[in-house]
Amino acid sequence: MLPLAAPAEDPNLELTLKVLPALVVILIAAAVCGRLARTVGQPRVLGEMVAGVLLGPTLFGQVWPDAQAKVFPDEVVPVLYILSNIGLTLYMFLVGAGIDHGSKVPGEGRRAGLLAVSGIGPAIALGFVTGALLWGTLSRDDVGRWEFALFLGGALSLTAFPMLARILYERGLENAPLGRLSLLAASVDDAAAWCLLAILSAWHLGTGPGGALRTIALAALFAAVMLVVVSRFLRPLGREVARTGKLGPNALYLVILVALASGWITDWIGVYSVFGGFIAGFAMPRDAAFREALHSRMMGVVSTLLLPVFFAFSGLNTELGGITGATMLLAFAAIMAAGFCGKYFGCAFAMRGLGFGWRDAYAVGGLMNARGLMILIFINIGLAQGMITRELFAMLVLVAVLTTAAAVPLYRLALPERLERAARAPDESEPLVEAA
Repeated sequence: MLPLAAPAEDPNLELTLKVLPALVVILIAAAVCGRLARTVGQPRVLGEMVAGVLLGPTLFGQVWPDAQAKVFPDEVVPVLYILSNIGLTLYMFLVGAGIDHGSKVPGEGRRAGLLAVSGIGPAIALGFVTGALLWGTLSRDDVGRWEFALFLGGALSLTAFPMLARILYERGLENAPLGRLSLLAASVDDAAAWCLLAILSAWHLGTGPGGALRTIALAALFAAVMLVVVSRFLRPLGREVARTGKLGPNALYLVILVALASGWITDWIGVYSVFGGFIAGFAMPRDAAFREALHSRMMGVVSTLLLPVFFAFSGLNTELGGITGATMLLAFAAIMAAGFCGKYFGCAFAMRGLGFGWRDAYAVGGLMNARGLMILIFINIGLAQGMITRELFAMLVLVAVLTTAAAVPLYRLALPERLERAARAPDESEPLVEAA
């Protein structure tokens, strides 16, 4: 029998023996916190987000610093970063692939567009003003006032589209006017925010105005090629999956190759791989059977293995202890108020203007205000590219946790079970109006 190589004799084995325990700890923490979140009526992803923060310096590093240093040594962090990048690219690919472009109800696209503008416009405006006021307090020295303000506005304008979809499907509201409008508007909001982030990345990383314009032009060209040319070549794949009802190994190889290659291209362009993954997903066939088959084959592994790694990597960069003192606390309160009010009241007033009752309007405002995983991806890119400080990063992590935790309680407060039942089988030609 051949003897096992000692870790000192095999650097690869030595690294593996450090990475695997870190993954085990991450998955156990994610599973436990996810289960606790479901127990108290919250989505599992909220528990996973909290688990990532707890594994960082905020709790694990404070209570047991030696153990945290052994579980997450310096050489393991780059591996977690790579796994996070792959996971985020594939996750955003699945988000893009899951967006339904069409609407069967006349006028629904216009109403969803109005809701989307009402959700993203006030949030960006309030975030921009708040960022402009806090520039110099929370910004890096090499980031200008308007770039910093636009980044904060873009981060606060996001909605957790995947989490919103899960809540609506679980409650049987995905085909109600309230549910359809929310999903369409959230997808538009997120797409707009990612486009803004691509522009900000090009602005920040470009070598002067010429370099930024080149990056923006290349990103736009990539999106056009994917959505116009590549999408046409993928249509037969959608028809084949619709005919057979399954996504075979060859087709799975192809879609993963498209997703990862797109991420690599956009990384090379300078707008981060998640943008490429999202556009690749958007270019996938629109057949419902294809989307369902793709989701069932990939989402389990991505959400169970790779996303908890991303949450843990984010947690290692989150030091909530830095949010102390009157200045930092007031800055956090201003950011939280801007993010909550812009999204919540903007969406609620828009829903009311579309003919919905106040209860339905505030229910949608609560759901659309949840930022979940999407804002974490957004701010991790900003931190990696040097657009924000660790203090602002920690504040926005806290905003993500609090707004996500508040989404379901606000929804239930506005739309109790007795009123929710009436919304599950509405007349699809008219918006749902609150009963007297």
